[in-house]
Amino acid sequence: MQQRAAELRAEGKKGAKKADGLQQVLDGIAQMAPEDRALAERVHVTVTATAPDLFPKTWYGMPAYANADGKVVVFFQDSGKFKYRYSTLGFQEAANLDDGDMWPVSYALQNWSPAVEKKVIALVKAAISGLSPRSS
Repeated sequence: MQQRAAELRAEGKKGAKKADGLQQVLDGIAQMAPEDRALAERVHVTVTATAPDLFPKTWYGMPAYANADGKVVVFFQDSGKFKYRYSTLGFQEAANLDDGDMWPVSYALQNWSPAVEKKVIALVKAAISGLSPRSS
């Protein structure tokens, strides 16, 4: 991931902005407690693989992934941030998760498993459905 940040910086101003966001996310993840860090790393890998058109950035100090307009679509909040017993995978208004008059936008996350990964992939795919890809 560090190497990818260096590659983005080498692409110029636009790449440098992406690289800075990526580096901030990586730095934030590195500062988390080990249990939270493990979850955040899996979320990061899963979101970036599932939605390469979202770009990493920090949002209120949390790892987040934004669309081409800079609006956060999905974020990870570690349990240590507010001393919760679980971490949170959350979605903002830019996420396309609408389902009638009420739908969840936040999920408790305690452990990573193949079932959790499958659910996160499905949620991220739904969240970005209808979003136009960013121009590079």
